[in-house]
Amino acid sequence: MEIRPHRTIHRRKTKKIKVGNVLVGGDSQISVQSMTNTLTTDVKATVRQINLLEEAGADIVRVSCPDEESTKALKEIVKEVKVPIVADIHFHYKRAIEAAKMGASCLRINPGNIGSNERIVEVIKAAKDNNCSIRVGVNAGSLDKKLLEKYKEPCPDALVESAMYNVKLLEDNDFFNFKISVKSSDVFLTVKSYRQLSEACNYPLHLGITEAGGLLTGSIRSSIGIGQLLMEGIGDTIRVSLSSDPVDEIKSGFEILKSLGIRARGVNIISCPSCARQAFPVIETVKKLEKKLSHLKEPITLSIIGCVVNGPGEAAQTEVGLTGGGQDNNLLYLSGIPHEKVASADIIDKVVKLVEEKVKQKNK
Repeated sequence: MEIRPHRTIHRRKTKKIKVGNVLVGGDSQISVQSMTNTLTTDVKATVRQINLLEEAGADIVRVSCPDEESTKALKEIVKEVKVPIVADIHFHYKRAIEAAKMGASCLRINPGNIGSNERIVEVIKAAKDNNCSIRVGVNAGSLDKKLLEKYKEPCPDALVESAMYNVKLLEDNDFFNFKISVKSSDVFLTVKSYRQLSEACNYPLHLGITEAGGLLTGSIRSSIGIGQLLMEGIGDTIRVSLSSDPVDEIKSGFEILKSLGIRARGVNIISCPSCARQAFPVIETVKKLEKKLSHLKEPITLSIIGCVVNGPGEAAQTEVGLTGGGQDNNLLYLSGIPHEKVASADIIDKVVKLVEEKVKQKNK
């Protein structure tokens, strides 16, 4: 049983490209990305973080390559991990060439600071020679000076013009294995820019609100911007940029996709905010269940509702449900059908057991 959105999202048709072994665009599933925040030269720490990101569900991971030592380290990092690695390049085009040779699956270049057309052509050649994709990553905070002079400030026209100028450069050099982003920390500017870009080309789009903020504010800001675009069928891969543990970016990304019925991973808990009617401590119960069920990767829905106002209705739509009842008579449901009564003290153990059993049945 799955909760299905009441509105069908019709994704716009885009070209399909490859980032390592991950397909992006076309009818491929929307991938979730993050970026390491370790020193790339610290290979062990970087590999450890990439492994944690992969465990959390990351499809693609980006690694910063600010200097030659970092691109050299990339060779060893790529050998030690399974997910495709994107080399994040700013200012120094030679880092992009080195990263392609070291095994990066994608080169993220910023048109605002990568340099002259001649340098970009060299990067394209390196990408071709090493079977490497490219992301044209336009940011409102680092637009080309000529565009800022022309438009006076970052605006959708400026971001899209920057992107399309580089698209033409790639196309003119017979390179088509690329995706595009036009990010800003401003939700309105970001959404308008992506809408305009999606009308201008059919290349896959990497969505994100750049420099979105901390865990709470950044997740909210990102869910508004990314979610709005996804609902309109725009977007092929996403990154939630947070000033937090990179694993939180993956979790937030999947929550956005879960909320729209696009992708599911792990336990999707539907829970009430609690009130004076609650028959058990809902908030503490949900916190404990999130922790104890975090290891599960199989999609499954669980409702935890404190009383009978909405409890039975939510349980009817989830695979495992719990409704608070008076006199310690809380009721557990399986696939919407009443299963057994449970005392408040036994809720955690009982729910965890039922959810894990349900997952095992799915995997048979």
